[in-house]
Amino acid sequence: MGASAKRSFIGHVGSTSNMSDYIKPAAAIILPLAGGFAASHSVKKHISTWYAGLRHPSWSPPNKVFGPVWSLLYGTMGCASYLVWRDGGGFGGDAAVPLAWYGAQLALNWAWPPIFFGAHSLKWSLVDMVALWGAICGTIYQFHDVNETAAYLMIPYLGWITYAGALNFRLWRDNPSIEDKKE
Repeated sequence: MGASAKRSFIGHVGSTSNMSDYIKPAAAIILPLAGGFAASHSVKKHISTWYAGLRHPSWSPPNKVFGPVWSLLYGTMGCASYLVWRDGGGFGGDAAVPLAWYGAQLALNWAWPPIFFGAHSLKWSLVDMVALWGAICGTIYQFHDVNETAAYLMIPYLGWITYAGALNFRLWRDNPSIEDKKE
């Protein structure tokens, strides 16, 4: 096990803790949660109306599953980003490129709800989802060189996005929209 894996999530064993030891990891966790909340809250009204009216495959999860799953995934993504930031020397060190990948995948993640629910575009949300999947793979690859644990924390997220991408594809295929027919 590498030196970075032996370190605790917050600080070092035997170090004196102070409030600043908790601010950076908390901020790293709050950022994806807040962005995800804002993106999903802005389109909430469409879930019970437009989304409910779509043809769903039998393996589509109930709506009540999404909130807890996304909260857990955003939390683990935040933990992973903090580990990379900490062990890679912040934005000016070895963490700069991995954190840029992280930021790109986070932007694609936050863009998906307005495209899917807000614009009712099953096609373009699927395009976003494919780009997001690639960005997550790149993030995992980049994180691995800085902190293996951080890379592994991203794998459940990749699994969920794989599942969500398959669901997005089925919804697009089974619900041709007026917007998609025009193109």
